[in-house]
Order: sequence, then C-alpha cells, then structure tokens
Amino acid sequence: MVGFLPDYFRQEASPIVKNIHNQQLDGKGASMNTEQFRQMLQEKGLELSDRQMEQYRIYFETLVEWNEKMNLTAITEQSEVYLKHFYDSITAGFYLDSLKSPIHICDVGAGAGFPSIPLKIAFPQLKITIVDSLKKRIHFLEYLAKTLDLKEVQFIHDRAETFGQNKEYRESFDMVTARAVARLSVLSELCMPLAKVGGVFVAMKAASAQEEIEAGKKAISVLGGKLVEAHSFTLPIEESERNILVISKEKQTPKKYPRKPGTPNKEPIE
Repeated sequence: MVGFLPDYFRQEASPIVKNIHNQQLDGKGASMNTEQFRQMLQEKGLELSDRQMEQYRIYFETLVEWNEKMNLTAITEQSEVYLKHFYDSITAGFYLDSLKSPIHICDVGAGAGFPSIPLKIAFPQLKITIVDSLKKRIHFLEYLAKTLDLKEVQFIHDRAETFGQNKEYRESFDMVTARAVARLSVLSELCMPLAKVGGVFVAMKAASAQEEIEAGKKAISVLGGKLVEAHSFTLPIEESERNILVISKEKQTPKKYPRKPGTPNKEPIE
C-alpha cells in the first residue's frame, strides 16, 4: 500500500492562496483576516452566507472568552484561529463529497470542537456527535452549540475506549473524524470501532503522514479498515503540511477493540 502513496498524494495551491502567500513574503499581509477566509473558501467552491460568517465570529469570541477560564487552545489570535482551527477543519470538505450530504459524524476527542463544529457551520445538514473525556470541554461545547443555534448536535462525556464498546453507538456512524496528535495506529483503535461498515474514518494529520501510514497499516487492517485516499496539501499563508487520510470500513471490528482505557496508547497495534 505504501508503495503507491506518492501517486495519490495531491499538492494544491489556489491562485488566491499563492497571492496571499506572496503578500506575506512581501510583508504586506501575514495573517488571514475574515474576508480572506471567506474568499479562499469561495475559491474552493464553498460559499458562506452572512449568517455563517457571523457564526464563525461568535465561535471565535466564545472560544477566547472561555479560554480565559479553562485551557481550550493555545491559539487565540483571531487570524490564527481562522486559519489553524476554522479553515484547517473545513479542508476535509475539499476532498469528501459526503460532507455535503446529511450524514452522521462522530468526532473523537474534538476538544474545543475541531474539526466537527467548523464543518457543521459550513455544512449545516450534518448531524454531529462529539465524544470527549473532559467534562469542562463538554460544558463549553453545549454552551457554544446553544449560542450558535446549532441543531442535530450532541455531546457525550466519555473515554473513546469505553464509548467504542457502547452498543448504542458502536459501528453506527457514517464518518468518524479525529484531528489529533496521537499516532494513526492509536487513533484507528479509538475511531474505527465507531464507523459503520461502509462508512469511513477520516484522520486529519500534520506532517509525516507516510511514516504514520507505514506504522499504522497493521492496526487499520486488524480493525477492519482499508486506506483508500490520502490527500496532502499546504495550509495557506504559513505553508505548513497537512494530510487527510480516508480509511474505509470494510468489515466489522473485532469485539475486543477498543481495549480498556489507556491500553491503545501504551500498547498500540503495530
């Protein structure tokens, strides 16, 4: 599998992205303002309404306000939040047409709501379930959803390991997402049991994706998955590498997975 990865890793840079990067090099505009955010999404075929732009503004303001009381993010500058949290989260929509349909997504360990809440704002028809192990973050997300007037969203306080063994949710989601620093082999054990057969697990990673795929291919196979797409691109302005890995759920995950809390990280399937 790894041998043909370079053939379908895709490098992209829109004219607008290139223009903004050139401005940065010239020292004339090194950050993403809200209009650039809107314009670059429009370049990708995603038209945001004034209401959606307002929702992102409220999201940013609420995030910064709550971040003073609890640790939600180290990124609090508006230009960086729009680029590294909002835009980065929405990039999944550039490659996954299913996000334009009313599918049910489970976001594992979303923290302050990334990537699922920015995706929900951009694609309002999505149904979102977020599972997070910290009760304070769940309280933030509940308040945020109410403030943004989001429908078809639910937030569950649980460890991913125990949530994945819950018969009510196991193998019930069309898509499972994770935008986390954990290794692909670990994320796969936490996420793959939640995807229905025929669904997908979408891992949003920074650099070193090919190395992670090599280390994670055993886990992906054992858990019933198959890597079907890998998209590589650079985040505009700062030109940092991003990768979106799409893993199809080909067969049911063995009942022993996920293992008890802490085990996937301590003893990854590699």
